[in-house]
Amino acid sequence: MNFGGIDEEEYSSLDASEVLILPVSYEGTVSYGTGTGSGAMAIVDASRNMELYEEETDTEPYKVGIHTLPEFTPRETPEKMMSDLYDLSKDLVNKGKFVCMLGGEHSVSAPIIQAHNEKYENMSVLQIDAHADLRDTYDGTPHSHASIMARVVKDMRIPSVQVGIRSISVDEAKSLKNDNLPTKIFWARDVSGRIDWIDEAIESLTDNVYLTIDIDGLDPSLVPTTGTPEPGGLGWYETLTLIRKLAEKKRVVGMDLVEYSYVESFDSPAFLCSKLVYKSLAYIFANRLKKVSS
Repeated sequence: MNFGGIDEEEYSSLDASEVLILPVSYEGTVSYGTGTGSGAMAIVDASRNMELYEEETDTEPYKVGIHTLPEFTPRETPEKMMSDLYDLSKDLVNKGKFVCMLGGEHSVSAPIIQAHNEKYENMSVLQIDAHADLRDTYDGTPHSHASIMARVVKDMRIPSVQVGIRSISVDEAKSLKNDNLPTKIFWARDVSGRIDWIDEAIESLTDNVYLTIDIDGLDPSLVPTTGTPEPGGLGWYETLTLIRKLAEKKRVVGMDLVEYSYVESFDSPAFLCSKLVYKSLAYIFANRLKKVSS
């Protein structure tokens, strides 16, 4: 089952494809709603119903080659999960592939970001999310979905921009004030429904950027099926504008989309996730793709 339903070998084989879709089926540390463990494959399934022509860029993004890797299934412990995922990611990144991971809960982004950070100099992270995810640990583990950005900005010291944040804990608030973290937050209350902040957000990033999209960064009216929904999130078009301008001004070296929770017979959020991934790839590879109408 290949992302986009692509069956032409020249556009979907492992060797011929520049983009690798990595489905990671994991919800080992969820703390509220469940279903993220089935989210990745549901997104791949929904993507088979997309039009492969992308009208905004007038391109067919799949022609850079998109190959879907085998489903990465849960390991016996969070530590083993992160270790094995790091090893796989490092191998894929070192082969020069563009890795697009589909989650799964947000904790699985950390080892993939680490692998990219070791490959690309001067890398930063753009996080779209409702939550700051800066807890040192949560429910007894540092490998929690609530701790992903703590691993990024505290442990790896990767400069980051966090967009759409609207839920943090007391400890996170104190950490932001006192710990000199290399991150800049664009609060949802200040940016939702607007685009005049986007240039500043992108200028705050380095030349190489890893994009991590927690789908709860969008308003739950668009994606209600996520593990920890929060009211007041980003809209569809400001999210697309942010990613489009990011791809125009920076080099996006890898990406993920996480925290979609599969609910049986409710397919529209999975389709939105697949469409968001595909449009992101269209922006990222726009300079490499032939215009269809020309």
